[in-house]
Amino acid sequence: LAQNILDALSYGLITYPASVPAFANFGGIGYSQFFVSCIVAQLVFSGGGSIFDGGNGSMMIEVVPFYHAIVGTLQHHISDDETLVATTMFAFAMSTVLTGLAFATLGYFKLGRLSEFFPRHILVGTIGGVGAFLLVTGLEVSTRTEEMDGFSLELLKRFFSASVLPLWTIPLALAVILRVITSRYSHPLIFPVYFLSIPAIFYAITLVAGVSVETLRDQGWVFEAKSANNKWYEFWTLYDLRKTDFTAVLETLPNQLALVFFGLLHVPINVPSLAISIGEDNVDTNRELVAHGVSNLASGLIGSVPNYLVRFAYLVNSLLFYQNGGTTRISGFMLSLGSLGVLLAGPSVIGYLPICVVAALIFILGFDLVKEALWDTYGRVSTFEYGTIWIIVAVMTIWDFTIGLAVGLILACVSFVILSSRRRAIRAILNGDVVQSCVRRHPIQSSFLKDAGRQIRIIKLQGFLFFGTISNVEIAVRKILDAANWSTDPIRYLVVDFSSASGVDFSAAEAFVRMQRLLDERGVILVLCGCPVDSEVGIALRSVGLWTDTSDGKVVVLENLNDALEHCENAFLRSLYSRTFRPPLAPGSSGSAIPIASQIDMPKADLDSEFENFASSPRANHLRLAAKETITKSEVSPAHSNFQQPLPILLQSFKPYAPDLNEDYFFRLMPYFTRVTVPRGTKLWSVGEDPDAFYVIEAGMLRAVYILSDGSHSISESMVAGTVAGELSFLSRTKRNTNVVAERDSVLWKMDVDAHERMGKELGWATARKFEETVLKIAVAETEVLMVRRTLFALSTNKRSLTRTNSSTGSPHVEFVRRDLSATFPSGCTRLKALLGAPEVIERPGWSTIECGVSFTSATNSSTSARRSEAEARAAHPLPPVVSPELGGHPLSFSSSLSFPRHGTYMGMQ
Repeated sequence: LAQNILDALSYGLITYPASVPAFANFGGIGYSQFFVSCIVAQLVFSGGGSIFDGGNGSMMIEVVPFYHAIVGTLQHHISDDETLVATTMFAFAMSTVLTGLAFATLGYFKLGRLSEFFPRHILVGTIGGVGAFLLVTGLEVSTRTEEMDGFSLELLKRFFSASVLPLWTIPLALAVILRVITSRYSHPLIFPVYFLSIPAIFYAITLVAGVSVETLRDQGWVFEAKSANNKWYEFWTLYDLRKTDFTAVLETLPNQLALVFFGLLHVPINVPSLAISIGEDNVDTNRELVAHGVSNLASGLIGSVPNYLVRFAYLVNSLLFYQNGGTTRISGFMLSLGSLGVLLAGPSVIGYLPICVVAALIFILGFDLVKEALWDTYGRVSTFEYGTIWIIVAVMTIWDFTIGLAVGLILACVSFVILSSRRRAIRAILNGDVVQSCVRRHPIQSSFLKDAGRQIRIIKLQGFLFFGTISNVEIAVRKILDAANWSTDPIRYLVVDFSSASGVDFSAAEAFVRMQRLLDERGVILVLCGCPVDSEVGIALRSVGLWTDTSDGKVVVLENLNDALEHCENAFLRSLYSRTFRPPLAPGSSGSAIPIASQIDMPKADLDSEFENFASSPRANHLRLAAKETITKSEVSPAHSNFQQPLPILLQSFKPYAPDLNEDYFFRLMPYFTRVTVPRGTKLWSVGEDPDAFYVIEAGMLRAVYILSDGSHSISESMVAGTVAGELSFLSRTKRNTNVVAERDSVLWKMDVDAHERMGKELGWATARKFEETVLKIAVAETEVLMVRRTLFALSTNKRSLTRTNSSTGSPHVEFVRRDLSATFPSGCTRLKALLGAPEVIERPGWSTIECGVSFTSATNSSTSARRSEAEARAAHPLPPVVSPELGGHPLSFSSSLSFPRHGTYMGMQ
């Protein structure tokens, strides 16, 4: 109660600008309105509106500068004092009602977190503006100076005159002394006891000096008696709708809306702060907003001023109340009853109150607010934000609070644009020879695609793409198409992955249209992925006509990055088996090419539809060279080219991994494979089943679905002709961890457990071990493809974290974290590091080098494993440098290694 009295005597007295003649004696009016607002708020909060049983309701003192601005606006339109007073009273009450409606609306629709999106530094700057206003007001009150429009030499001389200097330096000193005391001692009673003792000391000194009260009033030490002549109910008599100028009230709407907006920001600060201080864990901000709405609506409808639940560092009413026994709703009602008694007693005490008490209270609050805004934020916010705080404080002090708030909002928008434009819109730029689809292909095809993949460029985007960030994407595309780069590194496909992009504005969407025109001039096909038609990105891109149902193949839209890569790879494979790139056999040649992809269902017509009729171009020359090398590698002796299956498919599938094994060796394996025809949709095995066989695919396609540990996501892998399926779980005799279904009608060659055992017994286990080694080599290569696929999936859906070393094993781990997914990839792979994007992949202290390969653990202690040296692995699996513009064009280098077992029972993942 004592704290409320002190607040009313200080902030209630300055609610109306005393410099305006019509409000010269309105100190008592503000005092009464202060207590009416406090009582209403206390009844609402203690009556069950708030979760805080002893929450202390008080006038929202931050509205005082806005009230002065409202009066200033009304003065420009009203000359009659009675009309000015009636209109001001109505405008003040209207602002309270608007504040209550805003609070109640936010709480009712559960929008309590909406204020969290308001820039914190703008609020801090506004608080600093209020603090500067209070410091100026403290000078005006203590020196009895009319409202200062600006400092002048005459005003400075007056402040330092012998009669005026003590009037403002003494309250200033009192404020400083209190802050020195509270910096060393933190008892909650220090504040009220300190200010209640000042009047006693003041009158003790004047009594000893023999100075009368009238002399003190004449010299400006005590408030005038007429300031205390107001009745406690007098403010209600000042409302007169007949004299209210409603046109002038409309002119104050900008100030009132600024007041409401600023007032809304306090509840999300006060409520959590008080909850932390008293240990309340069940706070509902929306409930508190509704309570504030009710209290302000009630206060406004009875003609009073805005209120709120008080808990600031500089206004510790609620905390003080709690710490001194006010922990129940009954104590809250008792506080409101005491406040009612003080209200009914009237503001007569003001006529005997030393001005230095009120001025010191105002100075303290002003100091605290300015310190919070300008001192506490130094070094904690960015330079731009700190400058914004200073600008807001200066504008509010020199011009107007509403203008200052508007300037702050404009600067916040500018700050957002500048900071957002500094964020990288490009997560990574990759080549198609580094990142490939998850399709298991024959090594001959993979070799060709590794060479041809240089003509695929992938740009992974992230964040919200708008006019401030899209320029970097456009620059990157222009660099790719630059003549100097084009002659040595031409591309056929530009894949743009939007899976990590949250949205696209109109300017960015238009930029993609410009980029598509540039690509079309170069004959480059734009492939978009990660942007479903009904997504925000998809809708934005379609709205500008980037892709339509009649795009003529210039823009291709696919679901995800894997589908986009598979689309590009299939197009290159069609070119591989077309006449355009098939080199003729030399006269007298003894070999003929095995049609590696003949079993893959691909269009036979219009094979070169996606490739121009080159005479001679960098792209065509590059593809011809890659095709020539690939087909040359696939040549086999004509003596075996016409053999019946399964010999051709066994040679096709296993020979690249075991060049030392001749055709006779594979001929001996034929009896142990059984031909199986599988219709489309047939399930070969499911997760958890025992491995009964593995398969060599002669024709068709299988699809494996890997279910992640949390069961919420799955990863698909395609297996085409010339590849092997189910080999690792078969050899290790572990449960299946995939679901495999025939994607198309397929022809398979099956080796079951019995055939495997017969092969070992009939051909000898040494021969069987050579075959097992070959199969495991295939598993190593295929596992890398799977890891790339899982990485692509993680990059498309998860939040990337840093690469770290497992503290217990020392093995490198790459971890991807999402709300509902955690997938960890031990030992990495060659492409994994590139997929992570720059610059996070640069080696730093405490980071691990990501290696390529998978180590299969043997279940027998006697087993041995042969591990290639790092140099051999790099030579066997060279990785071209990946250049990212985010690294300033510096290439990334990677290490790789392979590990495979010689014998034993092998544990691994199919």
